[in-house]
Amino acid sequence: MKKKELSLGVALLPIIILVLLLSYNVLIYGDDALGGSNQFILLIGGAIAGIIGFFYKVKYDTMLEKIAENLQSVTGALLILLFVGALAGTWLISGIIPAMIYYGLQILHPTIFLPACIVICAIISLATGSSWTTSATVGIALIGIGKVLGIPIGMVAGAVISGAYFGDKLSPLSDTTNLAPAMAGGELFSHIRYMTLTTIPSIVITLIVFLILSLTQETTGQADTLTLMAAIKEKFTINGWLFLVPATVILLIVKKSPPLIALLVGTLMGGIFALLFQSDILLEITQSSTLTSEVAYRAIMDAISVSTEITTSNALLNDLFTSGGMEGMLGTIWLIICAMVFGGIMEAIGALERISNALLNWAQTTFQLFASTVASCLAINLTASDQYLSIVIPGKMFAKAYKDRKLAPENLSRTLEDSGTVTSVLIPWNTCGAYQSSVLGVGVGEYFIYAIFNWISPFVTLLYAAFDIKIKALKEK
Repeated sequence: MKKKELSLGVALLPIIILVLLLSYNVLIYGDDALGGSNQFILLIGGAIAGIIGFFYKVKYDTMLEKIAENLQSVTGALLILLFVGALAGTWLISGIIPAMIYYGLQILHPTIFLPACIVICAIISLATGSSWTTSATVGIALIGIGKVLGIPIGMVAGAVISGAYFGDKLSPLSDTTNLAPAMAGGELFSHIRYMTLTTIPSIVITLIVFLILSLTQETTGQADTLTLMAAIKEKFTINGWLFLVPATVILLIVKKSPPLIALLVGTLMGGIFALLFQSDILLEITQSSTLTSEVAYRAIMDAISVSTEITTSNALLNDLFTSGGMEGMLGTIWLIICAMVFGGIMEAIGALERISNALLNWAQTTFQLFASTVASCLAINLTASDQYLSIVIPGKMFAKAYKDRKLAPENLSRTLEDSGTVTSVLIPWNTCGAYQSSVLGVGVGEYFIYAIFNWISPFVTLLYAAFDIKIKALKEK
């Protein structure tokens, strides 16, 4: 039977219902909504889209195939989540994260802490090409330092995410930085150079705002910091050798090793360093009196796989020195799987394409074309819940339109990054929002307003389009 085309209203119906249900669910559950109820709401949204698909003659097998394609696209992300949980566990018991906090308390002055977070995360993300890896390593440590300094964790997380995504956007090692020009028909390094025109002003504004925020924050003071440092030193053996592990991970990623391999190496090295430097911690975890090979094995495997808590003489540090291991990432993985189910069905029934087409038909001027691209990226981030789809689908949909308007592909690839890549972290049920909130332990609602770089980037790119600033024309061959 011939498949019927969806109207715009019908294509939007599952999204409208989903947003309403998620809003009500968050109202009822608050911060606990990500514990499972939001995941089921996403499945309900997928079911509604599926019912519409049946009415419009879309086969059940077609929907399953799209869901399978979506799940396959995030296989790497799911494995990375598991390895991040494992790495966080061994980095805790080996003293790496405590050492980062310990030395960070000495180096980072409270008056410049927030801008320093941005700069540190930007450099590491630029070198590694991964905002996820940056958050999972130095980001966690900076959150801990911010807590002990008494700075709101939403601010710290916003600074970490702003810096991490700045570096991710401009790094040639980043998958999204390579994906955007590929979809737009451009060239990688031309795309990066063109993207600095909007990215540099965005990060400068972000740094200024965070410098002002730092100067207005009251911290716990030097005495409290010294007390915390003493509590860390009492529990862990702190030395510079511990930094060989994160340095090795960063070096592997810079050398273009697959992230999974780098994280696995970091996890195993964390376990080895725990055995070398933190034997008392291993005994405490297993409640043993003598360190044998069996005790060491159990302690390291428990840190990798399940929740681990290390008690110190300071109550605040007790909250910091807790890791969920791989088990702690299962909730996020569950959320991503359910989001991919919804996105897959929406794509299978043609709803995402119909919405993008409507946006494309509306664009009559250059500014409207840019605005349509931004709106399309945001819509797909909200519905398909994946930053890669927010680059791939609008990239394919808008490439010809930019060419017809005599606009260079760099205009499209830059807009895809300015609106698709960076805004994904601002959506709780998006893979990036779920990942960052899970890894950093800070809800999206807490860091949203402070992730200044991420939400200001789309406005900057639209400002450039509105005033025809650095809009590159297509060169005639």
